[in-house]
Amino acid sequence: MQTLIFDCDGVLVDSEALAEETLAERLGSWLPDLDLERLLSQALGMTTADILDHLERLSRHSLPTDAAEHIDSAIEARLGAELCAIAGAAEAIRAIALPKAVVSNSRRSRVVASLATTGLDTVLGLAPIFTAEQVERPKPDPAIYRLAAHELGLTPRECLVVEDSVAGVSAAHAAGMTVIGFTGASHLDAGQGARLLQAGAWQVIDRFSELEGWVNDWQRAADSIQP
Repeated sequence: MQTLIFDCDGVLVDSEALAEETLAERLGSWLPDLDLERLLSQALGMTTADILDHLERLSRHSLPTDAAEHIDSAIEARLGAELCAIAGAAEAIRAIALPKAVVSNSRRSRVVASLATTGLDTVLGLAPIFTAEQVERPKPDPAIYRLAAHELGLTPRECLVVEDSVAGVSAAHAAGMTVIGFTGASHLDAGQGARLLQAGAWQVIDRFSELEGWVNDWQRAADSIQP
């Protein structure tokens, strides 16, 4: 059955700018020799652990052993106080009749809390959630999307994915899924759409009001090649 899959951070919830600010604040004292603003913008869509591992290898300094847990807890505390849903996300979820799922590189507790804080948990209902803890290699590896398809009983061509990051688009595309790039969150620059297309996105949108039309086009195209 055709299914619409959403990334969470930067697609359903406007969390990435808050996360980047928190990372920069914490890492500024630990890795003072790095251009954190530039490097963090390039790490969009990666797990906190992978971001920290990458940055530590670039620095002359070392991170505390509990850095990932410390930063994730700080990010989640801030999200609990400040997080908002992406404009139009709830309306798009309600308008599109396809089954839904969520596939995120964040840990499950953060995804569940983010959806609850913004009220999107009620809109999504019983939509399954798949997170980075369930696979050995998170996005940009396709493992999490392959797992989601397997658990949902779907083939990759039955999955339409909405992603905001190059890592996420790369993962879903490598899994054989059709991907719509989303550039409507507050943290993205004007060049992100081109980067998502280069990573394998089929289309790019910057507002959720555009999504239903592309979903309908995808369904018609898929139906036309059914045996």
